[in-house]
Amino acid sequence: MTQYWPFSGLTRQNALRERLIVSLDLRDRGDALGLVDRLARVVGMFKVGRALFVGGGPDFIREIRRRGAEVFLDLKFHDSPQKVLRAAVEATRLGVKMFDIHPYGSNCASTDMMMRTRAEVARICRTEGLRRPSILAVATLADTKSTNSSPRAAGTPDRVSEIARFAADASLDGVVTWPHEITRVRNTCGRRFIIVTSGVRVREVADTISNAITAADAIRAGADYVVIGSPIWRAAEPLRAVREITDDIERGLRNSPRRTFEILNPRPV
Repeated sequence: MTQYWPFSGLTRQNALRERLIVSLDLRDRGDALGLVDRLARVVGMFKVGRALFVGGGPDFIREIRRRGAEVFLDLKFHDSPQKVLRAAVEATRLGVKMFDIHPYGSNCASTDMMMRTRAEVARICRTEGLRRPSILAVATLADTKSTNSSPRAAGTPDRVSEIARFAADASLDGVVTWPHEITRVRNTCGRRFIIVTSGVRVREVADTISNAITAADAIRAGADYVVIGSPIWRAAEPLRAVREITDDIERGLRNSPRRTFEILNPRPV
């Protein structure tokens, strides 16, 4: 596998920590905040999806930020361009580190929406003195309808690469995609393009499944961040689970031969 390590400004230990995003797919807001309290110092970010956001609202994000933790707001904004812009601005004002938007419609319409979102977020950050969050496009789940090309199945290699190129051309920061698509996106969009991936397996599970992809595999393939949820928050000792994952990533990077990474039998969408 070709080793990919873009976090050159960080120590190796801190870079490993930054690469892990814990998904807060918990039903109870109190349990989620308790997990944040336990793990904020050892992981890079926490992902908040629709269920927790609907239950806790913006105040839930503020609670996480008050604890000194970073947030990936995974709401996949998808509406008229004006409504996407408004949602993006409010996410920026909440102080999240990254959020995602859902491409849609024709290629031109989708690219225009992404460009306008990026420009409006940058403008708000300049005028209000805010930190600019990273804006990601959802590559795998995007709408396949296009007035400029023939329809393609969602998540197919051509479609994923196409969306990644549109996102890069629109000056978005990166994409969210599945592990088997990492190398293709990295080759398409270059080293500075952010790739966030979920669906990886922890080592003890991966050892029992053919062609399973671990966090170490994903990072070696070119991912910047891996999202892991239940193997951490269902563990008897979540802190230990996090350390085992980051240790596995470090061992994999240290011991891996430098060879091309190919993932067979991609996960169906």
